[in-house]
Amino acid sequence: MADWDDLKVFLAVARGESLSRAGRMLKLDAATVGRRIARLEDAVAVRLFTRSPQGYLLTDEGGRLVAHAEAMESEVARARDALAGTAEGISGQVRIGAPDGCANYLLPQVVAGIVAQNPGLEVQIVALPRVFSLTRREADMVIAVSRPEQGRVIATKITDYRLHLAASARYLDAAPPLRGLEDLRAHRVIGYIPDMIFDRELDYLADLGVEQPPVASNSVSVQLNLMRQGAGVGVVHDFALPAAPGVRRVLTADFSLTRSFYLVRHADDRNVPRIDRFAEALTLGMRAETRRLEGLVARGAAGVCDGGEALSSEINP
Repeated sequence: MADWDDLKVFLAVARGESLSRAGRMLKLDAATVGRRIARLEDAVAVRLFTRSPQGYLLTDEGGRLVAHAEAMESEVARARDALAGTAEGISGQVRIGAPDGCANYLLPQVVAGIVAQNPGLEVQIVALPRVFSLTRREADMVIAVSRPEQGRVIATKITDYRLHLAASARYLDAAPPLRGLEDLRAHRVIGYIPDMIFDRELDYLADLGVEQPPVASNSVSVQLNLMRQGAGVGVVHDFALPAAPGVRRVLTADFSLTRSFYLVRHADDRNVPRIDRFAEALTLGMRAETRRLEGLVARGAAGVCDGGEALSSEINP
């Protein structure tokens, strides 16, 4: 019968698909990981992985063991949380995967508030413009821009957020007039690299008929900085504008998008107290921070950002 220590190594190899990646996750050398896998295969008397130049891939028997190992992993987490108690707040490590716009302009404030109230908590934010795999445990939870349609996950809507066209005052002063959407043909448009859009909800420019923006990045933060430097006009999250002095919304009456954030967790983490409490704090914090930042933008030029910088305002020439 396999013990939990060996199953923990097994899960790391299954998720990383290599001994070296599993070793980095577990802080073990690859040779030790390989010996532990060999010991586990001897104990259960079946081959759990096929070895190839591409790495370690699960056999059918290994795939069946994953579900049992993950169930044990969740039980261990629940037991650890129960022993730790709740009096001292949330403790342990939580890793969040998030698209970079959310990770740069919402999560820092929200997470700062949560860790200030929970000194024993360690939070890791993985900000990448791609889909994360909860099955491979790349993160404990993921903030997504669309509700997942398959997989053993729990998805909860966090909040709606809004996006508008925006550009810097410097760009608008030097560019042709921008009185309506038809005028965009005379402007440089900033957007995503088309073949790197990882979720259909991010294809903001499709409704504008822009298939290949002349200035593009797979990163929301880079796009916003391009706008700050006067490179063109693009679609921006309203909640990001207070962090970009001089970038203003344009044509708000003609173009406005509403999208949603979802918190996605692995189904096996249901009722793990540490994860439940963190998920609740994160959800409430993101809702409040989105409302606060969008409220600053809605108040327009009359508002002032923290630090005395004038808040970006709307322009409808």
